[in-house]
Amino acid sequence: MNIQWYPGYMTKARRAMQEDLKLIDLIIELVDARVPLASRNPDVDELGKGKARMVLLNKSDLADERCNAAWAAWFQDRGYHVVMVNSRSGAGLKQINAVVREACREKLERDRKRGIRNRPIRAMVAGIPNVGKSTFINSFVGKASAKTGNKPGVTKGNQWIRMNQTLELLDTPGILWPKFEDQKVGLLLAMVGSINDDILNWDELAVELLDFLVRQYPTAIKNRYQTEETDAAGLLAHIARIRGCLQKGGEPDCSRAALLVIDDFRSGRLGRITLELPPDCSRREGGTDEKTE
Repeated sequence: MNIQWYPGYMTKARRAMQEDLKLIDLIIELVDARVPLASRNPDVDELGKGKARMVLLNKSDLADERCNAAWAAWFQDRGYHVVMVNSRSGAGLKQINAVVREACREKLERDRKRGIRNRPIRAMVAGIPNVGKSTFINSFVGKASAKTGNKPGVTKGNQWIRMNQTLELLDTPGILWPKFEDQKVGLLLAMVGSINDDILNWDELAVELLDFLVRQYPTAIKNRYQTEETDAAGLLAHIARIRGCLQKGGEPDCSRAALLVIDDFRSGRLGRITLELPPDCSRREGGTDEKTE
């Protein structure tokens, strides 16, 4: 499946982000904890050179717990400050203020030496579409300051939000990059809902997801769909039958079943699942093994 999605507003949004970088001290980058590497826009690293960096592993409640720990360590090893959060429930948000100050310690020390007092830290909140930036801001600030939605592309322009006297946040639109060189990245982003659903082939997407789950999370498949079927296409047909997704004559309607499968995954009804691991890290069902050489 070839997936590419880069609507026109993203080019304008990238230029606006680049212009605003001179105003900010810190980039707070949200990634989807189920696909932490695929959900990172490589442009953010390029734009953010010389800025303090912080990564929020958002939707960590939907991701495999041990994989979360492996990803947190991976980012920390590369100099990022990391917090695991669930923006909807507010889990992890209380840690952020302290981590922001730690990430900006050098900036705060320079201000102190210059006699500058009470100047707020200015942080840009960045991330790909539908990763939860606006939900994070609203939960963190404690009021509906940013537009939210369950589909990509809700936020179209930058907006400043005052958190308190010590921190100001710049909400930015979710942007991708013009072309996925690795089609696996597009596939993973489609699975978690960061690609416009209208352009997707649901049957193919569901088969790809089921094939992964059969190999890496077979217990989740058995518990949810009461089967030990290991062929992804056969499994999708089984799900169609047990969920009553039938065409005339009783044939399984795999297209309808595909929608159910993707929704089961995205909503967490299949359990806590991570779709990718840090490089050089192996996997067993429900978690990670030791890193391999």
